[in-house]
Amino acid sequence: MARRLSLPRMRVRLSPRAQRIVLVSFLAVVAFALAILLAAWTRACAGNSCPSIAGLGGYDPNQASKVYAADGRLITDLGLERRTVVPLAEMSPYVKAAFITTEDKRFYEHQGVDWYRVLGAIKNNIFKFRVAEGFSTITMQLARNLWPEDISGRDKSVRRKLREAHVAQEIEAKYSKDKILELYLNQIDLGNRAYGVEAASQRYFGKSVRDLNVAEAATLAAIPKAPSRYNPRKNPNLSLQRRNTILNLLRDNSLLSAEDTERWKAYPLLLSSRSDFSGVAEYFVEYVRRQLDARFGRGLYRAGYRIYTTLDLDIQQAAERALEARLEAIESGADGKFPHQTYRQYMDTRPETADAGDRTPTPYLQGLVVTLDAKTGNIRAMVGGRDFEDSKFNRATQALRQPGSTFKPIVYAAALEAGYPLSYVMVDDPLSVEIDPLQDPWTPQNYDLEFDGPMTLRRALYLSRNIIAIKLGMEIGPDAVISEATKFGITTRIPPYPSIHIGSADVIPLEMIAAYTAFANLGTRTIPNSILRVEDRTGKIVWQPTVRSVAVMDTAHAWLMTDVLRDVVRHGTAVGSVGSRINFPAAGKTGTTNEGYDVWFIGFTPDLVTGVWIGFDQPQKIKANAQGGVLAAPAWTAMMREVYERRELPVAWPRPDGLTALDIDKTTGYKATPFCPKDVHYIESFIPGTEPTQFCPIHSPFGAVGSTTGPLGGTAPAAPPPVVVPPGTGPPKPAAGTPPPKPGAANSTPSGVMGGAGPPAAQPH
Repeated sequence: MARRLSLPRMRVRLSPRAQRIVLVSFLAVVAFALAILLAAWTRACAGNSCPSIAGLGGYDPNQASKVYAADGRLITDLGLERRTVVPLAEMSPYVKAAFITTEDKRFYEHQGVDWYRVLGAIKNNIFKFRVAEGFSTITMQLARNLWPEDISGRDKSVRRKLREAHVAQEIEAKYSKDKILELYLNQIDLGNRAYGVEAASQRYFGKSVRDLNVAEAATLAAIPKAPSRYNPRKNPNLSLQRRNTILNLLRDNSLLSAEDTERWKAYPLLLSSRSDFSGVAEYFVEYVRRQLDARFGRGLYRAGYRIYTTLDLDIQQAAERALEARLEAIESGADGKFPHQTYRQYMDTRPETADAGDRTPTPYLQGLVVTLDAKTGNIRAMVGGRDFEDSKFNRATQALRQPGSTFKPIVYAAALEAGYPLSYVMVDDPLSVEIDPLQDPWTPQNYDLEFDGPMTLRRALYLSRNIIAIKLGMEIGPDAVISEATKFGITTRIPPYPSIHIGSADVIPLEMIAAYTAFANLGTRTIPNSILRVEDRTGKIVWQPTVRSVAVMDTAHAWLMTDVLRDVVRHGTAVGSVGSRINFPAAGKTGTTNEGYDVWFIGFTPDLVTGVWIGFDQPQKIKANAQGGVLAAPAWTAMMREVYERRELPVAWPRPDGLTALDIDKTTGYKATPFCPKDVHYIESFIPGTEPTQFCPIHSPFGAVGSTTGPLGGTAPAAPPPVVVPPGTGPPKPAAGTPPPKPGAANSTPSGVMGGAGPPAAQPH
């Protein structure tokens, strides 16, 4: 048997003097650390930075303002005062037990700060190398909830935590434990815009907190950890899982027997029919709140106003359902492989302790929907994002996105007003534009990387050919396009670069969607509005916005534009996803930006204008072959079909008097002859004086004879001719005018959060 080698043990002995030095050094370090902590503690509330608790004993919440839909149904309340205060003695004892067990089981033992829990949290966080657990007591949470401006939960600094602890100890020194618990239970955020256990009990279960059973009390106690995630209306399965965890905690703390615990776990989640529509239209409500806060200030949250909004709850819910269904379909791979993290995956892995609303940009696929009443501009629906609790950033009103081809109708509208007829033929062929002599020329492409040759403006728009839009915009000049965009209500800066003609300049989505009211109304644009009137507690009207409108185009030009946009859904890029699936008159435009960063569909009927956008907050490619007609338009169709199931179908736009009509050869733009092939004939409408005056010289029994110029009647629009149509293929160019200003550097829109969409050479569709 082999002998084991052993090494002699070496022990280092310190001399008494060295031992004293080590001990003194250690005590000095500890003393120094304690001095730092003491200094931080004493200065935590320096400069009166901590709120005063003097008035807490007279806690008497003010009356909240109520927000109503256009038909008078209650949407929600505004303000922290959306609650009914109930004394602790009148609450179900199960509520008290469930909250203490879940949030602060040593509540009746500590003096505001649970130091055992503090040390345990520090140890666990150190070992896990992240903030895995907190140590806020009920009293500390109360301080944070009562004074969110002074002690913000989003402030992760040590100083904020010390202020919170300071105030908690002051509260504990002045008030009894039962009073503190009563204040907490009447103040706590319990999701669905319900504050306090009574309001939450009424909204979730349709009964008073006095009557809650064990399972219902545990359901409420489950919510504070993550109000959005454990909202029983939004996520009933997650709510049940969390409720059962709390029932186990009650058992482990000897407050429930094992038998009773299993019995209450089997109790079903019985939610009442909603008493209001909290959780619906949250982005819209916040949009309204911001406007009213600017007008009424703090009185908005205490004066009990009655706010009647423009919202149509049925349209709103249809919009929310359609958008979420479409986003989930994209993420599921229904439209091809989706290479990103899905929303569900994100929610499953998101830290439960993360602060709600503090994530912009979000990492998952986002979307927005806005519906406007065409005649009034009233906002009937607004979905500003996918999850208001996770991100309160309103993508409809606060984002900057490239509109892609949804901007093209503005270019074409400017051309029509400059005298171009829709029969005007341009050539879809390779284009090279020198932007800067020191850089390579800009060579834009069509979405399909193909060129289709000569075509009319009508066909070019409903097929969304980029090259034609760029050439047309260059002919009429960037100043004309920018001026037209301003008339259509676009307030963001549009630089005079060639790429703007295919939608490379950032816009606010609400403004882009509202621009289409000018087409729906045949020339009159209406300004978006969200509020019908505001009344005080007595019913007196204190504010009533008026309908605002702006004349953009005359009726004839607007009808022509609307008619060609109807062709988008009748023959063009949205025929499969929209036109073939609806039974009411509609028009619109698809849009896709460079690399598929943004996809759009803005569609309208004679009475409603609805825009849908899908993309990531931080612009990136959605998926291979992303297109507005494939990804966004189906959401519009699903929503509008549901809307018109409950709404009278509108009558199509009447053709205005004064327009002329001619049989046109769509390959040349001239008047068709009997010799033109049947498949190239089509009837085009014209503003008098812009119709072609000569017959097609190409299709003739004698070959191409006669003049190849002259299809433009009346006075030709003055514009430079940067693009030459090959002889015999189309109408003559308008008379040469003053060349447009030389474009500057390529569009370099910032690519920061929610701004810009990447490379300047956008290829919309």
